[in-house]
Amino acid sequence: MSAPRRPAYLEALATFCADTSFAALPPDVVARARWILADCLPVIAAGMQVPEMKALVAAHLAGNETGEATVFGAGRRASALDAALLNGTAGTWLELDEGNLFAKGHPGIQVVPAAVAVAQETGASGRDLLRAVALGYEVSSRIHRAANVKLAVHPHGTYGVIGAALAVGLLRGFDRAQLLELVNVSATMGMATSRQTLLDGATVRNIYTGHSGYMGIMAARLVACGFTGEVDSVAAIYGKVLSDTFEPERVVAGLGSEWLITKSYFKLHPTGRYVHSAIDALEDLLAKLPGGRLAPDSIERLDVRAYALAAMLREKAVRTSFGARFSVPFALASIVVRGRSGLASFDDAAVADPQIQALAQRVEMHEEPSFTARYPAEQPVVLSATLRDGTVHEGACTVTKGEPTRPHTEAELGAKFRELGEPIWGAATTAALLEGLGAVETIGDFRRFTRGLAF
Repeated sequence: MSAPRRPAYLEALATFCADTSFAALPPDVVARARWILADCLPVIAAGMQVPEMKALVAAHLAGNETGEATVFGAGRRASALDAALLNGTAGTWLELDEGNLFAKGHPGIQVVPAAVAVAQETGASGRDLLRAVALGYEVSSRIHRAANVKLAVHPHGTYGVIGAALAVGLLRGFDRAQLLELVNVSATMGMATSRQTLLDGATVRNIYTGHSGYMGIMAARLVACGFTGEVDSVAAIYGKVLSDTFEPERVVAGLGSEWLITKSYFKLHPTGRYVHSAIDALEDLLAKLPGGRLAPDSIERLDVRAYALAAMLREKAVRTSFGARFSVPFALASIVVRGRSGLASFDDAAVADPQIQALAQRVEMHEEPSFTARYPAEQPVVLSATLRDGTVHEGACTVTKGEPTRPHTEAELGAKFRELGEPIWGAATTAALLEGLGAVETIGDFRRFTRGLAF
């Protein structure tokens, strides 16, 4: 009995991955993949410094043999499986990882940890690493875009398994048939994730991205050992389980000419993405004031009109540093009080600050349906500050900073890299890593390159 024929869109995805060489990648795709790779590593290392991650590293690696893969920020090496799990988990802790509104999630931090770990394990070239990241990112993003995944499902730990698996398969030299099988095997290996974790400030949510990398590597191992998937696992999961609507034709529409990876964004604020739109509106408001400051005690209330996903982040009773990253009221209050939006504005001391907590109670969130209709092409927010003397100041955001139509500069991204990396690795190692990743396609052996750095 012959094997059932796979759907045409899955055949097309496998062919696309197998046949697209590094040389065939458009320059803007290479440039974006290079920055996604570079952005992830110091974000991971900084996240690795929180007490929970330090405890997890110690517990998870206790008694385990070391490997070639770096556990960034921990001064440890581990197997590719373990490094992908730990790095992926740390990478979302501080909410500074890259994302993509059109892919409806954060593809980079789900693909990069597995790809880097396997590149170190195999001694892959920088060109092969960039190709694997770009194609794994692109295909998984297209699959997620083509589904109307339930809002209750957190996007981490779902389609990211597919992206990580494809990146690993490409690095391990899988042929077209194996890549096709890999898509189907990995599609069923995601988690039942909950978006409520954001609203509750539940840090279990961070394991979701670690799961993507770990299970992506495992999926490739299963296929290499002869395991098989359904005829169309993607449609089964994204058309029946996580979503009731899936459009296969949309997965391959413009494949090779339209690249979702070029539509990604980078973060400079350590908060959930939708909070950034409100922060931009606040910055617009403050820029119009003398000295760029607003005295907290002078504020009667702050009214925020926003698109639905931003308006949803309305929690005022913030109790943890992680929860603070998903509260628009807390973010606005903390930035007004602290004067900036750095890591210190969302740490435990900020959460314990009575002035910040009091101001957060005076922030009112409102969904504006016309703003929701303009999302994701635009992310409109209007912020009004009513002062105790009756004066009203207003600020607005139309497109959030960091989006491809309003990008951060390379200087800003480099400054973020150094700010996160230098306290952990020192200035010299941080500079060498940034320089190397800036020309990663010239690296002949990524394992040798990272071995030469004082991690």
